[in-house]
Amino acid sequence: KTVTRDFQLEAPFPTTVMAASEQALLQVGLIGAGRIARCHLASIASMSTKVKVVHISDPWEQGIADLSAQYGISRASADWKDLIADPEVQAVIICSPTALHADQIIAAAEAGKKIFCEKPVSLDISIVNQVADVIKKTNAFCMVAFQRRFDSNFMRIKQAVEDGTVGNLKMIHIVSRDPAPPPVTYIAQSGGLHMDMCIHDFDMAMWVAGSPIVEVMVMGGCTVDPKIAEAGDIDTSVVMGKCANGTIVTIDNCRATTYGYDQRFEAFGSNGAISTDNRSPNQCTIMGGNGVVKDKPMSFFMDRYAEAYTAEMEAFVDCCRANKPAPCGVEEGRVATVVAMAAKESLKSGVPAKVQGL
Repeated sequence: KTVTRDFQLEAPFPTTVMAASEQALLQVGLIGAGRIARCHLASIASMSTKVKVVHISDPWEQGIADLSAQYGISRASADWKDLIADPEVQAVIICSPTALHADQIIAAAEAGKKIFCEKPVSLDISIVNQVADVIKKTNAFCMVAFQRRFDSNFMRIKQAVEDGTVGNLKMIHIVSRDPAPPPVTYIAQSGGLHMDMCIHDFDMAMWVAGSPIVEVMVMGGCTVDPKIAEAGDIDTSVVMGKCANGTIVTIDNCRATTYGYDQRFEAFGSNGAISTDNRSPNQCTIMGGNGVVKDKPMSFFMDRYAEAYTAEMEAFVDCCRANKPAPCGVEEGRVATVVAMAAKESLKSGVPAKVQGL
């Protein structure tokens, strides 16, 4: 059932008279009340002339109570199906656990809603394909979250590749290392390093290259925590890949560093190279008798990509309002997933693996 902010029962979808200015706003329903949902709510709050969250859903009653009060959300429900059935909701933002993504995308598409979903669509490629079929059949707008595409540094690298600044692209090298591993309980159900961590890097490499990765060779192991190995995963990996257009890709991942969140990217071509380094909380340099020192890079992915998350959500809202195609959708998520599957196959076999299902 749908409830008000103080969680007193009311009619499911109260009829309200909206001002003309409100009618122009994109009316959004948010599924989820966790960390990433809160991130997107903060972004939406900065776009109050374009979009408004009118319904939030999550089984966590206190979570939706707090967010409803903080952001002035008029309706809240424990069952996400109530949100999708809400006739005032024009677009749905899905920030629920991965196991629910596919069912929620399909239901929203069949209800005629525009959709934004956190990745991955599913850890099961057959389910991803099913979702892709429904999106195609219903002609639904569905954007899948790859926030790094909206980072200003990575956008500049892509521009330099597309406009010929670096010449004919030869190689892409990505360093992506987390400051600390997630809980082993998360790793055990995440699909593994290549599915939950490196999948962002696969997407970035293919987006910049403008070409899918068709073959991978992986070496990896556990250098951080033996409990990760006990959970059936690795915490350190190097991927070598080749794109259909001939671009060579190398991706260096580790679940832990001593110095913060390590995010570096280089594209090298016939005319030269373009690269981006880590972001720190400030740009200061301390120079003295003991050496030259800078602060460590940011230590949390939501701080490092704060601007990208806002730009990503703004792109979603603008595309919905203007009826433009999604900048990255289920197909991009599907392709990154099959590359991750090939990486897991190569790691297990010890030989290169062709990417199947492109």
